[in-house]
Amino acid sequence: MWVFGYGSLVWNPGFDAVERVIARLPGYHRSFCMRSIHHRGTDETPGLVLALDASSDAQCHGVALRADPKDAETVLTYLRDRELISSAYLERMLEIELSDGRRVEAVTYIIDPDHVQYCGGLDLEEQAMIIARAVGGRGPNTEYLYNTADHLKQLGLQDKELDWLVRRVRHICG
Repeated sequence: MWVFGYGSLVWNPGFDAVERVIARLPGYHRSFCMRSIHHRGTDETPGLVLALDASSDAQCHGVALRADPKDAETVLTYLRDRELISSAYLERMLEIELSDGRRVEAVTYIIDPDHVQYCGGLDLEEQAMIIARAVGGRGPNTEYLYNTADHLKQLGLQDKELDWLVRRVRHICG
């Protein structure tokens, strides 16, 4: 079983992967398009977390994580408890391309654009203001942004919007 990570699964998958490979998912882009009311914000002060938003001309680079076959059921249960906490994500099996040329089906969590937590189209300044102030059950929204951007950069995966948000949020937070 493969899992495609593009946000916190890159740096905190929560399971031991027997294989970890840079991968590309066509047809989606990484975006702070989901209001977080549990992990990185609250109902009163929602934060923002990354989600995959569909776009025919887009692609998202991330990490493919292969679970040990004997742990697949446990890993899937864990991921569902973690990612489907509010039903804003939809679980899909999507084909991804690994950096070594292999194509595999991977468990992938994409945003439900009809869900109340969907907030696609926010400009970067508004995203920065939200991220700078929100805190949820798993900590500050800033930590989520910084960890994701840092780990993507370490993997050689450039995301200009995340880099801009990191600079802007650091400025806002002083």
